[in-house]
Amino acid sequence: MLEVAETIRRHGAAYCARIGPSLAPSQRRVLRDLAACRTPACVGHIHQCDCCGRKVYANHSCGNRHCPKCHREQTARWPANQRARLLPCAYFLLTFTLPQELRALARTHPAQGYGLLMQSAAAALQKLALDPRYLGGRLGCLGVLPTWTRALLYHPHVHLLVTAGGLSGDGTQWLEPKHPAYLVPVEALAPIFRAKLCAGLKQVGLLAQVPPGVWEKRWVGHWQPAGSGPQVLDYLGRYVCRVAIRNSRLERLEAGQVTFRYRATRTQTLRRVTLSGVEFLRRFLQPVLPRGCTKVRSYGL
Repeated sequence: MLEVAETIRRHGAAYCARIGPSLAPSQRRVLRDLAACRTPACVGHIHQCDCCGRKVYANHSCGNRHCPKCHREQTARWPANQRARLLPCAYFLLTFTLPQELRALARTHPAQGYGLLMQSAAAALQKLALDPRYLGGRLGCLGVLPTWTRALLYHPHVHLLVTAGGLSGDGTQWLEPKHPAYLVPVEALAPIFRAKLCAGLKQVGLLAQVPPGVWEKRWVGHWQPAGSGPQVLDYLGRYVCRVAIRNSRLERLEAGQVTFRYRATRTQTLRRVTLSGVEFLRRFLQPVLPRGCTKVRSYGL
């Protein structure tokens, strides 16, 4: 089976030479760890049979969270831990996407940009939820930050798994939504999200770098019922613990190019993409966040 690690071994040096000093330490570590994973560079240990005494040497795994060969245990553990925290109520899944005009800023200032994206989305939702016309209480909210698509394109957005109900102001009463079909109106949510993100960028001194026209356009949000939550946790776990692409999706690595397949979200048709080795690594490393940048956060309850 083809591996991302082999792409790194063949094209990693060329990629580093092209990117130069702008390559983040966290991305450099991913390249180093994945290239060494389960090779003599990671050292290893010896298994010995208790019956026949036969010895087998095995190289160690790198353990990097972005390694396609090392994430399976984490992927299973995270949803299991989160299920224990689910409340006995229905849930909604809301998605907030960062507009195209703001993505360059988020790429160059990830700590501030991604943090404000998640905080603004949660704050906008809580503001509407406090309105007695919709709930009049405080929600429980789990936010997850994905920054890529199945085609490895840069697409920062935040998923919020939200309780369909919340606590009253004094914390003594559980409140049900006033409208069972929806939690809050999405049409009203998007402008509040936009305003809070604008205010946050101004506070950290980044507003001047944003094209002013973005604040005049219509921002789009999306919501859907999420049942009691477990299935959505499995879905979110793919972004929390899995990597941008699995080794099984790689089809060819030859003549300096990488071909991989993905399933289009809207049509569910199978598509293929062929990129140069350097471009493939650039896309693969986009989801690697800088140290200290948290991709899972809890808000409200």
